[in-house]
Amino acid sequence: MKKLVLGFLTIIFSAVSWSQEPPSQEELGEVLLTGTRLMIPFEEDSRSITIISKEMIDASPAQSLPDLLQQVAGVDVRRRGAMGTQADLYIRGGSFDQTLLLIDGIKLDDAQTGHHTFNAALPLELIERIEIIKGPAARIYGQNAFTGAINIVTKSRFDAGVEVALSSGSFQQINAGATAYHSTESTSHMVHFSRNTSRGYRYNTDYDQSNYAFKSVFNQQGRQIWHLLGSFSERAFGANGFYASPAATDQFEATQTSVLGLSTAVSMGQLTLKPRVYWRRNQDEYIYLRNDPTVYRNLHATNKITAEVNGVFDSRLGTTGFGLDLTQTFLSSNNLGQRARFATTLFVEHRMRFFNESVDVIPGIAATNFSDFGTYAYPGLDLGWAPMEDWRIYANTGFTYRIPTYTDLFYSDPTTIGDADLSPEEAFSWEFGTRYQLGSLSFSGAWFQRDSKNLIDYVKPSPDDLWQAANVRGLVTQGWETEIDWSFDVLGRGQKLHLSYTHITDDLEVPTEELSRYVINSFKDRAVGTWTSNWTNKWQHTVVWKYGERASGDAFRVVDFAINYRRSSFEFKASIENLLGEEYSETNLIPMPKGAVFVGLRYHIK
Repeated sequence: MKKLVLGFLTIIFSAVSWSQEPPSQEELGEVLLTGTRLMIPFEEDSRSITIISKEMIDASPAQSLPDLLQQVAGVDVRRRGAMGTQADLYIRGGSFDQTLLLIDGIKLDDAQTGHHTFNAALPLELIERIEIIKGPAARIYGQNAFTGAINIVTKSRFDAGVEVALSSGSFQQINAGATAYHSTESTSHMVHFSRNTSRGYRYNTDYDQSNYAFKSVFNQQGRQIWHLLGSFSERAFGANGFYASPAATDQFEATQTSVLGLSTAVSMGQLTLKPRVYWRRNQDEYIYLRNDPTVYRNLHATNKITAEVNGVFDSRLGTTGFGLDLTQTFLSSNNLGQRARFATTLFVEHRMRFFNESVDVIPGIAATNFSDFGTYAYPGLDLGWAPMEDWRIYANTGFTYRIPTYTDLFYSDPTTIGDADLSPEEAFSWEFGTRYQLGSLSFSGAWFQRDSKNLIDYVKPSPDDLWQAANVRGLVTQGWETEIDWSFDVLGRGQKLHLSYTHITDDLEVPTEELSRYVINSFKDRAVGTWTSNWTNKWQHTVVWKYGERASGDAFRVVDFAINYRRSSFEFKASIENLLGEEYSETNLIPMPKGAVFVGLRYHIK
């Protein structure tokens, strides 16, 4: 704990340095949370929400979305390898199957396994901002938002021209990309291609990633705006120790992920309807011995087609949000078999405001019928009070659940077998928090608890038996977190400081008569400090300090650094990850790189 405090103090006192002109700051109170049905302004929402702005993305040393999300309190990203090659997403001590990722409201969950959550993650240069909801979000998004949800909001308005980027770094990494923009009075279009390659930082950790994406916005000047989004991501990588055991050094994996979505909004007086249709496909090939696929090979392909409509109706009684979601999922796999599932979800919530709109109450419920699991409902309630203009106190509570993935149900290999009779995981959660803004200083804090039942684990009676999927766990997760943002001047030069801390404790029920594969290993203590400083109106640097101690007792301290030079059409960026060469792993005993250097150029041609 002493080193943790010293790390924070180092960042605070280091902020008294030489820079110039305060950085521009997005007014979060003016941000409408696009991932919510009621479109509530950030400052009026009664949940723990973090916004990562475009300004923060550009300043960060992060090379990929998984790297960036590691800078958020309460979010645990466990990477396997560099450049976000493969990573799992956790929020507040949940599992990687219990967190939902979205792009412009398109849900990226995969019925096969949560390991594929990041497969469709977009390059950072295409992202306008990121909205992170921590806590049960099933009432808003459906069953996969067991512990929270993250919505990526892509750019919608573009300056015409072409942007080219080239960077290189450690481990013979080469990244190249190009993005073309075209705009008229009524339309905007963006087309992107990038490719990232590396020979890897250790044996069999090479990768080859390609990203294709486009977005078009039609009828921008009219009443009804249409958004068309498409992406294709292809990844092939050596998976030394990624799965199975650390001794499995010759594993290989290749994934292909496609997303295509069309959405619009129709306003009719007090009623607004937002229909959306989208398709997501993921293909995953796993080979145990890279040079001999005949030994063991899995090939899975998942297709999900969704049609949904969300609506908002304003009346004298308040604002009502509602939605209907119809999803058809197909899975074809040489291991999991041929599977299909149809799900129908209904959402209803209503916002009421009292006492000169200083108090608001939002009850809501979502109910889903699965063709193979039956019907489940998850009600919830949000309460908020603003005793002053810049101070908000809130509380929320709700039920949530998650049906098993197809891997949980049907997977089998020489050491593991699924269970087709698994029951859904369930939880009851509550949270109490506050946000306060005093000029350029903002503070937020929350206390939370989640009481989970029927959690899925793999167990066996003795070391010689197979691992068997089973509903065996009860888990009470509780903790608190706090965030501080401060923008200030030193000698007339602008600084921005962000400090966050999360503490979690788990009270776990483990059957003593059985061996367990998955021991809860969430962060017991997690702290992040970020300091951004402008030297001039063109030069800027950012330092990120990350500390984490897991329930197992393993701890690490990592420092990342970035320096940026920007002109109207030109940007230079150099970054160093793990500046101090910390030895640590984030999951499965996979050692992370002891340091990496990246240098890149970006040029915008008008």
